[in-house]
Amino acid sequence: MKEIIRLVLLFLCVVFTTIPADAALYGVARSAAPVLNTPKFRNILGGLDGKMLKTDNCGQLRELEFIAIPGTVFTIQGKITDGPNTVFEVETDDYTRPPGVTLYLESRFMELRQKKPQQRLRQLPSRAAIQARLKAAIGSPYIWGGNMQDGVDTLYEPLDGGTVPESGKKRPILAGLDCSGLLYQATGGSTPRNTSQLVSYGRAVKISGRLAGELSGLLEPLDLIVWDGHVLIVLDRETIIESSLRCGKKGNGGVTTTSLEKRLAEVMRTRRPADSWPTTGKQRDVFVVRRWFSE
Repeated sequence: MKEIIRLVLLFLCVVFTTIPADAALYGVARSAAPVLNTPKFRNILGGLDGKMLKTDNCGQLRELEFIAIPGTVFTIQGKITDGPNTVFEVETDDYTRPPGVTLYLESRFMELRQKKPQQRLRQLPSRAAIQARLKAAIGSPYIWGGNMQDGVDTLYEPLDGGTVPESGKKRPILAGLDCSGLLYQATGGSTPRNTSQLVSYGRAVKISGRLAGELSGLLEPLDLIVWDGHVLIVLDRETIIESSLRCGKKGNGGVTTTSLEKRLAEVMRTRRPADSWPTTGKQRDVFVVRRWFSE
């Protein structure tokens, strides 16, 4: 009798702790989770060998917005059925979506909740630790929307209804970094994910009217040379590190280092230094320096 009661209680526990998808208001990323700007996950991430990833002529998956760190909290806006899969329309404080973009996350990457969970802990590493992580990323390929150099272990789902062999169930994809993703990974997800936010992150360094040689002497390690569209990180007083797309090159570009003064001179051929990011008027020909790290 006691065993029967125990089994009944266990059954009731399972019933009442399982949250129907329709009732869920929030979700928490249970693993590294690719967030797309389309609900068609099976079309984008399909294929047993990775060859069915929907990429452009530069090898980039333009539907990838970012990769959520485990523990990232999402607010569920809606639900879509994509074949056998459930895809949620989501919002998150971890990523400011560009105008006109909607974010989607597949159900298998997310644990559903009815009550709003606590945001994941953001603990900024030391300067030395961030620099070490940046250096460890050198040579990583460029991935549009990428912020995990080791990629995501995900299930390649065949679009023809076939069976996935064991060898295909855990394979890394989307391994690489874009420009702001390089910084995001190095800081453990403690910095903004988009350059549109980085242009006003931290405090401004007064650089207007400076030449490349003068400017290089003002910069400190981890300062950001940034405009809406790209960011370069001061690795040390002599070196810049960045991830940039170079279509057709090995890895389509990726994470490289360059002499600080040399790279500044290259940037200043087409852009001029400004003390703050312009909210109106011309933005295509300027850059700013933001100092955000302090110990």
